[in-house]
Amino acid sequence: MARPDPLGRLVEQLQRLPGIGAKSAQRLAFHILKARREDVDRLTDAMREVKDKVTYCSVCNNITDTDPCYFCTDSSRDPRIICVVEEPENVNGVERTRQFNGLYHVLMGALSPHRGIGPDRLAIPGLLERLEGVEEIILATNPNVEGEATALYLARLLKARGVRVTRLAFGMPVGGDIEYTDEVTLGRSLAGRREM
Repeated sequence: MARPDPLGRLVEQLQRLPGIGAKSAQRLAFHILKARREDVDRLTDAMREVKDKVTYCSVCNNITDTDPCYFCTDSSRDPRIICVVEEPENVNGVERTRQFNGLYHVLMGALSPHRGIGPDRLAIPGLLERLEGVEEIILATNPNVEGEATALYLARLLKARGVRVTRLAFGMPVGGDIEYTDEVTLGRSLAGRREM
């Protein structure tokens, strides 16, 4: 059966979303086709509103609908500690822990020379401008090659400016099994061990 052109275009556009393959795109398109008009209108309005109203904070680069963002304007947060993350979605992960009450700085990526991403493509100058009164920078970049390279680069840069720099501890997940843990994770667990 040939697909009507509008449905085919919808499948093509849905397939461009991350993590959506051809079958998932087709399933979503048919779901949208069967949905009530009001539901589709709400989805369309929500997507348009995100594009019209959500932007990046001029201070920390987190996503926001007010500038500066909630975190940068919340007087109950500790301005002496900044947690540096790669992407805005990483802020939510840190917030879910309910263990951090400082400020954030989003780099908008990580160093990746093979993809042509050097320090000049990251939001490092904005971080350096925020150092007055800051006692600690927590580097919460991803535990992969790019994240490690970014953390090492920033640590060198920040330590030269007299700021205490810490890195998130990495190790075995709760409920993990040593037998199935990769050697890098297990090695970090051993290196990061603490007194009991």
